[in-house]
Amino acid sequence: MTAYEDEPVSGAQTTAAQGFSDLVTAEIERPRSGPMRDIVATIQPDQDVLVRAPLDTTICVQGAPGTGKTAVGLHRVAYLLYAERTRLARDGGIAIIGPNRSFLQYIRHVLPALGEVFVQQLTFPDLIRRYYPDHPMAESEEETATVTVKGDARMAAALRRALWSGVGVGDDVEALVYSKGASRFRVPDYEVREIAAGVVETATRYAPGRTTLAQRLAHAVLLRMEQRGGTPDDRTQNALARSAPVRRILNQVWPQRSPEQVLHRLLSDAGFLTEAAGDDLTAEEQKALQWRKPYRSVKSARWSEADLVLLDELGDLLEREPRRGHLVVDEAQDLSAMQLRALGRRCRTATVLGDLAQATTPYASASWQSVLAELGAGESAEIVELTRGFRVPAAIIEYAARLLPSLQPDLAKPVSLRRAAGGLEITAAGASEVAAEDVLQACLRIDEEGGRAGSIGVIAADAEIRRVFDHLTAAPTRSTLDKVGLTPAMLGDTENALEHFRLVCVPASLAKGLEFDGVVVVEPAAIVDAEPRGLNRLYVALTRAVSALTVLHARPLPAQLAAGG
Repeated sequence: MTAYEDEPVSGAQTTAAQGFSDLVTAEIERPRSGPMRDIVATIQPDQDVLVRAPLDTTICVQGAPGTGKTAVGLHRVAYLLYAERTRLARDGGIAIIGPNRSFLQYIRHVLPALGEVFVQQLTFPDLIRRYYPDHPMAESEEETATVTVKGDARMAAALRRALWSGVGVGDDVEALVYSKGASRFRVPDYEVREIAAGVVETATRYAPGRTTLAQRLAHAVLLRMEQRGGTPDDRTQNALARSAPVRRILNQVWPQRSPEQVLHRLLSDAGFLTEAAGDDLTAEEQKALQWRKPYRSVKSARWSEADLVLLDELGDLLEREPRRGHLVVDEAQDLSAMQLRALGRRCRTATVLGDLAQATTPYASASWQSVLAELGAGESAEIVELTRGFRVPAAIIEYAARLLPSLQPDLAKPVSLRRAAGGLEITAAGASEVAAEDVLQACLRIDEEGGRAGSIGVIAADAEIRRVFDHLTAAPTRSTLDKVGLTPAMLGDTENALEHFRLVCVPASLAKGLEFDGVVVVEPAAIVDAEPRGLNRLYVALTRAVSALTVLHARPLPAQLAAGG
C-alpha cells in the first residue's frame, strides 16, 4: 500500500463539478511518456462492471474520448483469461483487433503489465492476410468509391448470387448410367432431376450441397445394385460418388468453384456482375467494382485488402468454419459491414469498443445496432455508453464537443471529471500558413508548463505533417528542441517513436486511440478538407491531449469551432 483515502460519507457523494478522488486525480495527471498504462489505480465502478462481464455476453461500449473504453477492453481480456482460461483455450483463444499498428504499439505493454503475454494483437488487414498468405496483393490503393461498395453489406447478397448462379436443374440433364463389369445400372433423367432439385432447394452451403448431391446420386445407383441381389456397403457408395458418371452430372448441375474463380469473374465480367448485383447495386456502383484492366486469369490476379474480405465471404458461403474464442474489436465503428461479417465468423462473442463521433472511414457504421447485427451478435448484446471522461480536461473536451451536433447529434455530450485541469490555447498565425516557429514555440510552452515532463504530440493533416516534421528537425529549430530533451520523431517512420521520444509528429490518420500530455493541432481546416469525414478526424485530433491543447491556424477555423466563441 502506498496511500489511502476515505470515501465520502453516505449522501455526500462527489459530483463531476466538485471533482473526485485525489488519488485518482494524481494518477491520471501523472506525466505520460511511452506506451499506454493500465488503469488498475484508477478503475471506476462503471468500468469494472464491464471488465467483469461474462464471457457469453457480447458487450458494445460507446465511449467518448477519455472515458477509458480501450482500457476497459484490455482489462476485460485479462479478466476473461483469468476466469475462463481453460474454456478460451479450448475454443481458440482471444485476440485484439486494433485500427492500426501505431495504436497496437501504443497499447502493447498493458496486458503484459496485467500478467498476460500471449494475446494476439492485430489490425484487421493483418488478420485477414493470415488466411490468404499466398495471394499476391495489388500495388496501388483502390479508389474510395470502390472500397466503399466492396465494404457494403449488400455485397453479401451479390456474392451469394454469383456463387450459386451456375447451380440449376435443366431439361438437358441426362440419365445416370453406371457400368460395372457386364452390368449397367440406370437412374432415369426425371429421377436425377428430382434428386438434384431436392438438394438445391435445401442446401445452405455450396460445398456440402455438392457433396450431398453426389452421395444421393450414388445412393440411387446403390439401390439398383441391391435390387439385383448385390450387397453394396458404404465404401461402395463413396466410390460411386467419386465415379465419372456421377461427376459428369455433378459438374453439369453443381459445378465446382473456388472463391477466387467467382470473384475474378465478378470483377472482370460486366454482364455477370449485373446479373449477380440484381437490384442491390446501382449501375454506378457496379462500374466502381469492375477492374479497369481485368486480369487474364485467376492465377495472374492481384487482390486488394477489400478483395480478401470478399474472398472470405465467398469461402464462408462455400463451407462454414466453426466460430471460436473471443475478440476485442477497438474502433469498431470504422470497420465496413463486410469486415464486421468476417470478424463475426471468427468469434462466439466479442467486446466491441468505439465512438461513433470518431468514425473516419467512408464506410463507417451509422449505429451500434448495425455493427452488432453484422457481427452476428443478435439482440442479446448489451450496448453501454460511457460519458464520464477521466483523461481529457473539461476545457478541451468541451471545445471539441462543439463539433458533435454536426457529427452525431444523438450522442450525449461527454462530461470531464477534470474541471480545473488542462489548458486550451487557440492561436492564429500572422502569415498565410502556420510557420515552423509557431509550432516550435507552442511545443516549448507546453513543455515548460508541464515541468519538462511528459509527451507532446504535433498533429496535422497527412499531407502537411511531413513539412512540419522537416521544419522541426532543421537547424536551428532542432538544436533548440534538443536542449530541452524534445528530439522530434515521426510516427510511422520510427517503430518505437511513442516509447522513446517525447515529441512525436503524428499524421491525423494515425492519431486515433493515442494520448499525449500536450497536443499541438496544426491547421484544423486542412484536416477537415483532407477527407470526406475530415470533421470526424478533427474531433479525434482535438481530443488526444491529457493536459494541454494548442490549436494553431492560419486559415479560418471550421464554423462549428468558431461559433462556440
